[in-house]
Amino acid sequence: MRSVLLPLSISAALPAFGSATFDAAGASMGTTWSARAIAPPGFDTARVRTLLKQQLDQVVAQMSHWEDDSHLARYNKAPAGSWHVLPDAFLQVIGCALQVARDSGGAYDPCAGALVNLWGFGARRRYDQQGFQAPDAASVAALLARADLARIQFDPAGRRLLQPGGVQLDLSSVAKGFAVDQLARSLDAQGLHHYLVEVGGELRGAGAKVDGQPWWVSLEGVPGAETEHAAVVALHGLAVATSGDYRRFFSYGARRASHTLDPRTGYPIDNNIASVTVIHAQCMAADALSTALSVLGHEAGLAFAEQQQLAARFLLRREGGLQEVRSSAWEAMLQC
Repeated sequence: MRSVLLPLSISAALPAFGSATFDAAGASMGTTWSARAIAPPGFDTARVRTLLKQQLDQVVAQMSHWEDDSHLARYNKAPAGSWHVLPDAFLQVIGCALQVARDSGGAYDPCAGALVNLWGFGARRRYDQQGFQAPDAASVAALLARADLARIQFDPAGRRLLQPGGVQLDLSSVAKGFAVDQLARSLDAQGLHHYLVEVGGELRGAGAKVDGQPWWVSLEGVPGAETEHAAVVALHGLAVATSGDYRRFFSYGARRASHTLDPRTGYPIDNNIASVTVIHAQCMAADALSTALSVLGHEAGLAFAEQQQLAARFLLRREGGLQEVRSSAWEAMLQC
């Protein structure tokens, strides 16, 4: 049976008479992106497509760990004791990431880039390249002993961030969600308030389609079990992000290394979490929080979701299939 989720508040505003749907799409941030918006007659949609691509290019220029000249790359290579003035987008993202890190007790950590690299999930020395080997316990312990999250200093009033030496930021689990929000804000700034935007499967919607229907979206399922606990949500003023253990992983010995790492232990999560989906007003927050909940596991994660009043769904790997665990905020959105 498929679940249906609706937002708790719905606007009655509809697209203007004669409006039409236009699409934009492309590649960015190592994945694909798309936007579907409703525009009045005569609207310059070509200009909007250009503006959307510019927003994505800005995120890459500031926060990519693949581009050697991004703001993030320059920070990661900077000498100890140097302060870095942050551009607007970077400032918003690192502020959100550090807040989730504090709230989750370190289960989420934007300063864990060195650990991500060690396990082969960064931009260099990849797990899928020839010759890669899983790190030994001594290497993991040495990184944990550095306590990079505790050493970093963020001065939001001064719009700056201290590089204490050797800290490697990795914002890949929040920047994509921020990019979705930027696409939404760009459309709103152009007077387009009915849209569905997406980057790499993370989505945000507003308003309605030309037929008055909301933007119905099927929630991401676990490969091979997509029909188990299937669900659709009306993305009307809402965003959704999913963190799954099936995206990138490798086996070493008898173990399976998921790309989701627990920065508190230094090892890939091993808690039966197949995926966590979070529905939130901001895609940036949904992105970071879905990762944090995956690391916390379903018991501590559910307690955290209840404390934060998050609409969250956990899919757990159990013998014989998947088990679904839902927060009360998720339950409140369910219609069937």
